[in-house]
Parts: sequence; structure tokens; C-alpha cells
Amino acid sequence: MAAAPVWSVDPRTGKQREQVAVEATAQEVDTAVRAAHAARGALADRTVRAAFLRSAAAGLDAARDQLVEAADAETALGPVRLTGELARTTYQLRAFADIVDEGAFLDVIINHPDATAAPPIPDLRRYKVPLGVVAVYSASNFPFAFSVAGGDTASALAAGNPVVVKAHPDHPALSELVAKVLRRAAAGHHIPDDAIGLVHGFEAGIELIKHPLIAAAGFTGSVRGGRALFDAAAARPVPIPFHGELGSLNPVLVTEAAAAERAEAIGSGLAGSMTLGVGQFCVKPGLVLAPASAAGDRLVKSLTDAVSATEAGVLLDHRMRDNFVAGIAERTGLDGVESPVTPGAGGEHTVSPGFLTVPASRLTEAGAYDLLLEECFGPVTVVVRYEDEAEATAVLSRLPGNLTATVQLSAEEAAGEGRGAEILAELTPLAGRVLVNGWPTGVAVAPAQHHGGPYPATTSTSTSVGGTAIERWLRPVTYQGAPEALLPAELKDDNPLGLPRRFNGVLER
Repeated sequence: MAAAPVWSVDPRTGKQREQVAVEATAQEVDTAVRAAHAARGALADRTVRAAFLRSAAAGLDAARDQLVEAADAETALGPVRLTGELARTTYQLRAFADIVDEGAFLDVIINHPDATAAPPIPDLRRYKVPLGVVAVYSASNFPFAFSVAGGDTASALAAGNPVVVKAHPDHPALSELVAKVLRRAAAGHHIPDDAIGLVHGFEAGIELIKHPLIAAAGFTGSVRGGRALFDAAAARPVPIPFHGELGSLNPVLVTEAAAAERAEAIGSGLAGSMTLGVGQFCVKPGLVLAPASAAGDRLVKSLTDAVSATEAGVLLDHRMRDNFVAGIAERTGLDGVESPVTPGAGGEHTVSPGFLTVPASRLTEAGAYDLLLEECFGPVTVVVRYEDEAEATAVLSRLPGNLTATVQLSAEEAAGEGRGAEILAELTPLAGRVLVNGWPTGVAVAPAQHHGGPYPATTSTSTSVGGTAIERWLRPVTYQGAPEALLPAELKDDNPLGLPRRFNGVLER
């Protein structure tokens, strides 16, 4: 049987643009993984790795116009958005190069023998080493930042691991172009092409997670797809870490005092956040707790005006469009659910933004309304009107894990008056990033960033954005009693590499 073709499709029309590749067979996946495994030694030198990451960033910048054009043709996200996302991607590559140069990620700790300790301490030297070949599953909604050259790939390469990327079917042509740029950059530093593998096809993704030489995986996508891969990773004869970002409601709580103080600003800000990128951000605020009061009514009016003025848009593919339209129909069919601005099909290939409202009392106990506590991918949010603080708390207590949780406070509450600190404590168990008086869309690439959260937001406690994302692809090793002559340079007493480390309990910079 001939391998199935991989087509690039225009989401604005639903028409095929060009055949890009063919779906990888099990044998081809095996070949790609084994070749990547054989390329590990070429990434061992930190200086070479850092230089390669910077060259990759420069290569992507140089090919910007071609890449943005290809990305827009396959995603309809628009040149402005995509140019910004590409800049974020190259910044991320350079940031990881800086981290590699610094070396603190190796977490070097040295303890000399201490016979006076109880029990006695032998000579112990600890640092972190790469895991091996990393499988990366590209996301649909971020064709640069969470795809072939995205955060999972950048952090895995920075840690010294080759990667095999499973391309997303929504942007296969772009995936091939980006892989070529990375491989050209690798060649400039004598790193084999095989250190950056690329495969296409659903079955290829399954074969990849099952391959015995895959040491870990990173995934961004749906709860259903991510959970299936997570289960497969755990069911292997040798289970592996699976760092999956699956789904998130990203709840927002608006206090009565905040609504009274600035209802109109909150409403318009919410509209901008929930419709950004046609509602296809993983941190889109999908559920908002707003007071059932005159101030809450003002907020809803502001949200209505702003969303009504927002144009229909194209989702990443027609399957997502169909799921969005069906999901809206199912939700609006629930008794008591109203739609001040009805979301749904905006045209043959577009969707129109909108929002739903529901009394909080419908969500305080399990039942049919639990559907409203599930992510609906696209430009929609659910405004839950609560009568009092106890009702809002009851709804929050029923939420699954999230990437973000947000509270909108008044100026007095933000200054420490009222329940501000108590609300932060209520939100902390729900999410990996808690925002005050802001909106979750827009995930800064910064050392202190955390993009993760309790399940189903992610399958691990790690972050996929920021410098500490590199920790996912490393494991610690301790040498005990090893002669100095046998130790790797990172663990020698005289510190020939000049690494930050903790030496006999003292932090050395």
C-alpha cells in the first residue's frame, strides 16, 4: 500500500494547496529515531550547542518573509501575529543559548568527604545529563513557538538531546521549511541533520511514543490526543516522562468591588483576550465569574458591545470549526444558558465570536452543566453570574486544573483591603500562573515564567515556557568516590569550565 500523502490546506477555503510529504511508516520512524540517537555525541559540547542555537535563530530571522507567508497560507493567523510569533521563537532560541553558556542548568553540587557527619559523608559529585532522544509533538495554534523550532525543541536541544518532531497536519509545509533552516544551522557546526528529525502522520506519532530509544516527549494539543499519548508513554516496557499540555479553562474571578470600580474596562479587556487569535490561545479565559449585580450588568454590557464589534475569523482547520459550532449548539441547548452575543458559524469558512451567561447555581453541583466546565476551543467564553462569595467559591472548588487563573480586584483590594489575599490562596491550587488585574493571553518568555498547571492543563509539574523548561530533558547523576582523573570536567575541584556550582555547601558564581 502506498504511503498516504500529506497535503497543505488553506483554512480560508478548505482547499488543498500542495502535497508536502507522505506519512511516515513505522520503519521510517524507526530510522529517524535511530539516526537521532546516533547524533547525540555531536551535541555534547555546550559551546557548540549554544552557537548552533544562535545560528538557528539567525537562520529563521533571515527566512522570515518566506516563513511567515507559508505560515499564513496554512493557518490564516495573519502576517502581523505570525511575525511576532516568529520573533518570540528566535528570542527563545537565543535565550536558551545564553542558559547553555552560563551552565547553571547543570546544577553542579560537590560534597567532599566528612567523617564527622552522622552518618559520614563520602565524596559525592552531582550534575545533570541529557535524557536522550526527545519526541516533540507540534501544536496547531502556534506554528512557530510550539512547533518544529518551538519551546520543546529549543529546550531539548539546549539540554543536549536530539529531537524527532511529529509535524502538525495543519502546517506541514511550514514544518518542512523550518526543519530545513534548523538543519542548515546544524551543518554549520558539524552537527548531523539527523539531530533534528521530522515525521508526518497520525500513526507516525503513535510509533514515535512507543519507540524504545525515545527518552521523553513534549506535547501541546487536545486532552483526548494528549491523554492517549500519555497513557502510551506510561504503558511502555520502560515508561518515559511525557510533558503534555492538554486543555485549560483559565478561569477569571471578578469581585463585586472590581466590577463597581471599572466594569467597562474589565468587559472590554475580557473581550480582547477571549477573541485574540480567534480564541485559539491555550490561555484564553474560557470561564468568568462575575457578580449578579448592577455592576456585573455593566460588565456584561461592555463585553457585549466589544464582542459585537469583533469580526468573524477563520479557525486553524475545518475540523476545529465543526467542533466549535457543535460545542456552542450543545452548550446553548442547556436550560438557563443565554447568549447575549451568539457565537457560531460566521460564514462558510469562518466563525463569529460570542459569549454565554449562566447562573452560578447551575454549576455548584455535578450534572449536565459540567459541559460548561470543559474547554471550548474558539472565540467564546462563559460568564457565570454569582449571587455571593460563597457561590463563587463553590464554583471554583469544582474546576479542574488550569494553566492560568485570574482575579480582577479593586484598588483597595489590591492594596490589601478585603479578601484579595484569600482569593489568591483559593486560586493557587487551580493553576500554574495566577494573575491579578491582567489577562492571561500573552505568555512572556522569561526566567520566572511558568506555563503549566494541574491536570488536565498539563501531565507534569514542569513548564514549557521560560528557562526552566530545560529541566524536563535532564536527569541527575551522582558520582561517589570517583578519582579526580576520571571525573567529567564539570565535576572537577578546580572547575575548569567556570560553572556556577554549590561547593561544600557554598554557592559559587
